[in-house]
Amino acid sequence: MISKAIRLARVGSASELAAAVFLGLGYPCVMLGALLPNIWLFVAGAAVTYLTDWYLHQKDSYLVNRLNKVRLGLPIRFLLRQLLLVLLLAREGLAETALFYTAVAGFLVFYGIQAPHGALATLIRLRRTLPVVTRNVDLGGVRIPDAPPKALLHRSGEKMLHLDLPAMGGVLAAVVLDRPVIGYAGVAATLGLGLLYTAVLAPYLRRKRRVPPAATVLKAVSAWLLEYRPTTVLYFSGSNESAYQVNMWLETMERIDGRPLVIMRERELMPKLGTTAVPVICVPGGTHMMNLNLSTVRVALYPANVGKNIHILRVPTMKHVFIGHGDSDKLASVNPFSKAYDEVWTAGRAGRDRYALADVGVRDEDIVEVGRPQLAPIQGWSGTPKNAIPTVLYAPTWEGWDDHPGNTSLLLAGENIVRTLLAAEPPVRLIYKPHPFTGIRNKKAKAVHERIIAQVKTAAAARAADPRWSAHADPRAQAAARAEMVRIEAELDALAAPGRAGGDEAEESRVSLADPVKLERITTLRADWNAAYWRSVGWWEHRIVTGPEPKLYDCFNESDAMVSDISSVVSDFMASGKPYALTDSAALGAEEFQRQNTAARAAVILSNSATELDVLLASVTSPERDPLAGARRELKEYLLGPDHPTSLERFNTAIHVLAARAEARNLGVAQAIGEQPLGEVDRESDAPPVDEEAREAAEAVADGDAGAAGEIGDALEAPDRTGITDLAEADELGDSAELGDSAASPDEREMPLAR
Repeated sequence: MISKAIRLARVGSASELAAAVFLGLGYPCVMLGALLPNIWLFVAGAAVTYLTDWYLHQKDSYLVNRLNKVRLGLPIRFLLRQLLLVLLLAREGLAETALFYTAVAGFLVFYGIQAPHGALATLIRLRRTLPVVTRNVDLGGVRIPDAPPKALLHRSGEKMLHLDLPAMGGVLAAVVLDRPVIGYAGVAATLGLGLLYTAVLAPYLRRKRRVPPAATVLKAVSAWLLEYRPTTVLYFSGSNESAYQVNMWLETMERIDGRPLVIMRERELMPKLGTTAVPVICVPGGTHMMNLNLSTVRVALYPANVGKNIHILRVPTMKHVFIGHGDSDKLASVNPFSKAYDEVWTAGRAGRDRYALADVGVRDEDIVEVGRPQLAPIQGWSGTPKNAIPTVLYAPTWEGWDDHPGNTSLLLAGENIVRTLLAAEPPVRLIYKPHPFTGIRNKKAKAVHERIIAQVKTAAAARAADPRWSAHADPRAQAAARAEMVRIEAELDALAAPGRAGGDEAEESRVSLADPVKLERITTLRADWNAAYWRSVGWWEHRIVTGPEPKLYDCFNESDAMVSDISSVVSDFMASGKPYALTDSAALGAEEFQRQNTAARAAVILSNSATELDVLLASVTSPERDPLAGARRELKEYLLGPDHPTSLERFNTAIHVLAARAEARNLGVAQAIGEQPLGEVDRESDAPPVDEEAREAAEAVADGDAGAAGEIGDALEAPDRTGITDLAEADELGDSAELGDSAASPDEREMPLAR
């Protein structure tokens, strides 16, 4: 009942629901107090409305947005309360007194002050908004002044409205104590504070306090790009919930050869971007994006298929690659839009076969198998549970954009899975980590998610009270681990925030240069935090992990088995070699489900009743009862590619090969038009001339020279590639078989998916 009320009220928790109820009751009490009149009822109702309004705004409750939509926004609610105070004065027989007129005039003047205050705050924000937001980009040549103190602009309108408290309190006190002077003083204090707040903002509109014009900033960014000469770009656009899709590639971008660059399109995602040494430029405007000087870039990588990709796909001087943000049997992994890219890079041969069977127009020769460089942190399985009882991770994917029952196990099987694991004998420990998108489209999925959380919390509380488990607890060690987490979080916050506390995005763009020492410290602290997190809880304690920390791969390493759905999570978990189960939520039957989904071939297949979980648990506790161990090893290579050469080596080689082809194309175009600058043909401004070394390397690639990838890596001023012992062999692999397949034709290749 409470969860349904929470959904109907559009609030996020029971405390927000309680605040919404009190807010709804408070205003009628204020009105009744004014009409009766009953000053104490009025005071109580007003206090409740002030407090609940403040709480809901601090929580960023969605209810606040809904109230604005129905014309009951915060300014209206404050005005209503003030009008009711005037009514109370009239009902108390004070309508002809100086206090009455002072209150009316004071509130009118106060509202008049709010207009210039709001205009100033808005103008300051606009004047400090850069056309780009950057990280690790030297904008020292651009004069960007410090931001105003955060206290002045953060929720400035809300703070201004609350300055009516002295007037409200003074007038009410004047009525109760029959001392009008208190009311006059309160009104004067409100007006004085309002004028002072407005006056303090005014200096920040002066020229020296404003950031330079957009043209100046864009010119500085272009100058930096010409100096840095990026060679490989990771381009990303997405919703607020999709930051994980770009974050998963940051470490890989740090480790590739050449000069990497990350380009993003949404300002809101910048605070959610992980710490990185790679330069980052966020360009929200499409026009600014299309005029960005990327003439030195030869390879563009795309983790997501989104409309804004067109703003860089239009550039012909670079090669475009879809790398995705996961590898799975979902339809998204064979999106027909992939035809827009020059190449599609998949983890293993499974991705190649997937496109062949889907027949969406992606040619086999345009697919390159590069592995998954992000999977290095995943630890292999020892064959036995890590702790005294096995830990099972339940990581369902989200409900998707349609209502196909096979999208997620959450809706039809989720509660059965959780209930079975919580009641398992011998006992197991459950870690529940849902997809970040869970419930954003389907309210039923969100409701199931909330019920599962309640189930896990109840079971965790019962286990904590059970002497069988509490006897293993070490409260002192766990408390020390929690204290260490708090200390680490404080240090991470101080290290991760560029510049001084309270700086805005313009100031952060000015000062956010990579500090290798600081970045190394952040990496160490995050590892320490993760270790402390798992020490802070018992190995028997059920856990719910819904935030970004601990990361999914950390949960993989803590678990002995996993239950999930058809998604990239399964392919990634395959790197651990641990047993896993998949839910056939669409009720296809185990044989058909495995035929349609590659990742299911080495999985325990669950029905929606989840009765087959005992097979998974037996595989974990008794290796001799694990008949799928061999199948998992074979499927791992099919999905993720071989262990040698490493995924990073294959990824690097793929970049070098494609960069060489881009250079060869550009040289060919230049020669075809009589050595004219490429910019005239491709309509790219300020394209630099191609140096002779790069020209020779690119022509060698065009002529089929097997060693050209290494040469073009040098020509593009790439650092030496560690771990690649035979570049010529790697390049032959890239030219003849697209990094991960034999030279056999597609017709000669075995197609396991078609079995």
